[in-house]
Amino acid sequence: MELLMQQLVNGLAVGSIYALIALGYTMVYGTIKLINFAHGDVYMMGAFIGYFAVMVLKMNVFVALFSSDGCLCGLRGCD
Repeated sequence: MELLMQQLVNGLAVGSIYALIALGYTMVYGTIKLINFAHGDVYMMGAFIGYFAVMVLKMNVFVALFSSDGCLCGLRGCD
């Protein structure tokens, strides 16, 4: 029963991430009528920066979340 509950939580977490990415695609396509595939690149870079911060720099997960967001805004430029 514990395994089932953990898999339900995992499924909801991954599904929420997919939904946020799809929402980003929908908002961009609805605005400019052009599919922009750069969302995946930004998501991947954020995941790699967060993973590096947690595993190598031994940061707290929440601190790594906000620091990777700040790094992405600095590298990409927030409009």
